[in-house]
Amino acid sequence: MQVSIESTGDLERRMTVALPADQLEKAILDRLKKLSKTVNLPGFRPGKVPLKMIEAQYGGKVMEEVVGDLINSSFQQAVGQEGLNPAGGPSIEPKSLDRGKDLEYVAVFEIYPDITPKDLTGTQFERPLCKITEEDIQRTLERMQKQRTQWEPVDDCAQEGHRLSFDFDGSLDGNPVAGTSAKDFQVVLGQGALVKDFERQLVGLSAGDEPTISVVFPDDYHNTDMAGKKVDFALCVKQVAKAKLPALDDDFAKVFGIKDGSMETLKAEVQSNLEREVQDRVRVLMRDQVMSAVADNNDISVPKRLVDEEARHLLSSNRMTLKKNGVSEDKLPSDESLYADQAQRRVLLGLVLSEVSKRQGMKADPARVKETLERMAATYEDPAEFIQWHYADPKRLAEVEAVVMEDMLVEHLLGTAQIVDKPIGFSELMYPQQSTDKT
Repeated sequence: MQVSIESTGDLERRMTVALPADQLEKAILDRLKKLSKTVNLPGFRPGKVPLKMIEAQYGGKVMEEVVGDLINSSFQQAVGQEGLNPAGGPSIEPKSLDRGKDLEYVAVFEIYPDITPKDLTGTQFERPLCKITEEDIQRTLERMQKQRTQWEPVDDCAQEGHRLSFDFDGSLDGNPVAGTSAKDFQVVLGQGALVKDFERQLVGLSAGDEPTISVVFPDDYHNTDMAGKKVDFALCVKQVAKAKLPALDDDFAKVFGIKDGSMETLKAEVQSNLEREVQDRVRVLMRDQVMSAVADNNDISVPKRLVDEEARHLLSSNRMTLKKNGVSEDKLPSDESLYADQAQRRVLLGLVLSEVSKRQGMKADPARVKETLERMAATYEDPAEFIQWHYADPKRLAEVEAVVMEDMLVEHLLGTAQIVDKPIGFSELMYPQQSTDKT
């Protein structure tokens, strides 16, 4: 076998392979002889059909199969011989496929880059330092309290904080408008769930009122048929109700499955859950910082084929998610190039982190896998069943092992960087956008 290599790019290689004619001929004859033992032709006993007749009838197909097998096997042999590590399969360009001549073809493919990962020496990261306070626990309890709100009908006129139940039918210039009718619709005034001009005119209504109101919709309203237009709504108010919050007492604790019915136990559980949320949030933030630094510090060429495959995967995944959320087929993205930058970054990170783990001899620590599963299972009704479900399937367990490996890699890389702890409140840590909006 003769092999010649040409570099046609940073990672692209053009490899010409030539196999001697007698190797091709022998492979064809061996395949024909094997076929002769099983083929049936009229007038001949099984296994007694002349080789020339078999060749005349099946020679073309045998030639195709043999050439395919020889190209596959010789390609693997050639890249091994030349010390190449292809990133994906090759594009094959046949040059000579005639019997009696050397089998010659050109394989164009990309190779994996040689990577010397750079550590994060000199890089500084801010690590959020968050301690759960009594105020955080009380705020969470109040949120849980609101989730158990009961609504009591009142004879008063509807005001902010009241829940209004009503039917409505919308019309534009006397004609019904699709999507502007509902029965037993409920809204809590003051929460901004409706167009401002609509909600404003609900204030002061009482049960039994049947007014018709005119609502001017904003110019940027999502329904273009109604944007900037005045729509009339015939209302029928069925109920005005005020909120009644349950007392934060032992009965309240029992509602949330606290066996001893103690508010102190419920508070302790809330604190534990908040601390777990903080731990998970900090882990995500530190991981994101590390990944950004790794991508910035390791400027390497990555195989285009892998990037294209990742872009297709991202497109497919996003389409599936949007479909589940009710987005129609004509609104779904279809252009892989939209994901090119994201795919490029993901492939680069994958290659660099894989090399780091290989050099460090990292494997997912079974004890950490168990610990991670226990942390994940803590929010489930039957944690033991959740854990066993993962251990029962290697594929499911592998997903958790991948999470552990990522954590181990992040910790290793953080060990080469400078960490500065930054005190931060729970709300600011968990809901940064809300904190930004307030400022």
